[in-house]
Amino acid sequence: MATELLRVNGISAGTEEKSILHSIDLSIGDGQAHVLMGPNGAGKSTLGRVIMGDPTYMITDGSLIFNGEDVTELAADKRSLAGIFLSYQAPVEVPGVPLYSFLRTITQMRPELKMTARQFRQRVGQISDQLELDQGFLMRELNVGFSGGEKKKVEMLQLLLLQPKLAILDETDSGLDIDALRIVSEGVNRYSAQGDRAVMLITHYTRILRYIEPTFVHVFVDGRIVDQGGRELADKLEAEGYEAYVKAASANA
Repeated sequence: MATELLRVNGISAGTEEKSILHSIDLSIGDGQAHVLMGPNGAGKSTLGRVIMGDPTYMITDGSLIFNGEDVTELAADKRSLAGIFLSYQAPVEVPGVPLYSFLRTITQMRPELKMTARQFRQRVGQISDQLELDQGFLMRELNVGFSGGEKKKVEMLQLLLLQPKLAILDETDSGLDIDALRIVSEGVNRYSAQGDRAVMLITHYTRILRYIEPTFVHVFVDGRIVDQGGRELADKLEAEGYEAYVKAASANA
């Protein structure tokens, strides 16, 4: 039985303008891959950002327990150091900051990843090769001028370098061609194979699930989890879409 890594206890959250999440309960264990699916605006990405501690969103009810500790009030940087990682759907460009320097800085903030400059160079080079990412990108400004696929590979480079306990991947498959999707998925599987960590994958489509085996699939509609199951649920969604869930939610509103 998997050891619980994250418990989302009755979380309700939103912005100053509106409520988005309504009483979300979710338990994620070591070695598990949880897939959040649903139509646009359902609250999937919001949940990922709330777990990460994005100050844009306010928790109005509930709590977040990560690795046995209540992190509900922790700032995003503290949650990151505790082992939570969020890969953004649209990674931001940071002019003036070389990718290599950025990676070195965030690694040095984690005592468990302490290594010499030579070891770091070798490690980053090894991961870059696994992701088929030209090492010339390491000297370029962070994400500046990168294609969508290159940005996603850089996010995966950070994941494999930092080795967090929980990886929240927000539409990692968005904008990827077939080859890039395979490479990024292999990176996720390489991360997951270590067994003592978990993945929360946010997506609209099932194509990435050709490469990543889900433990659980959760369907989001209007800020609520309205159904959950295994791969068979993802297959059902691929065949039938979200229309029935959306209609049911509207009828119950």
